[in-house]
Amino acid sequence: MIVKDKGVEQLIWQWLEQVVIGLNLCPFANKPHRNKQIAVWVSDAHKATNLLSDLAKAFTHLDETEAHQLDTILFVTPKMLADFYDFNDALDWADALIEEQGWYGVYQIASFHPDYQFADTEPEDAENLTNRAPFPVFHLIREESMNRALDSYPDHALIPERNIARVTALSDTERRQLFSYLFKD
Repeated sequence: MIVKDKGVEQLIWQWLEQVVIGLNLCPFANKPHRNKQIAVWVSDAHKATNLLSDLAKAFTHLDETEAHQLDTILFVTPKMLADFYDFNDALDWADALIEEQGWYGVYQIASFHPDYQFADTEPEDAENLTNRAPFPVFHLIREESMNRALDSYPDHALIPERNIARVTALSDTERRQLFSYLFKD
């Protein structure tokens, strides 16, 4: 079930504004944020079937809403998928849902997780910070919007490299401030 959880929503908005937009990790996020075209949906699912049902509702809502009103949804699962490997498995379920509903080529998912780890990295490597969020997040993206943004952004292929340099350059104090949810001292 999709719920209003002010605490979870607040942490996601803070992460979006301070990390994603503040560090310019996604140069495409500021405009839809400024235009209030981003929604945060929180699922209280505890089982895979409920999670998929909630995810289908989110995609359906996105599909039934004009892009100028709603461009993207940050779908958050605070009660499930705490294990990063389980989260990766769930991404396969989500991709299967896209395929099953005929949304392939219409929508895609970007993924964020508190323990996000790129292949061939160590868990503590700074570059993993680029995709670390307070909770597991499925970012539901309209491909048309993404393609338009990529076409208008010079050297978009360099974004990951630039992001790694940006988070690597953060001081320990900056990391602790921006990613406080990762530090449980």
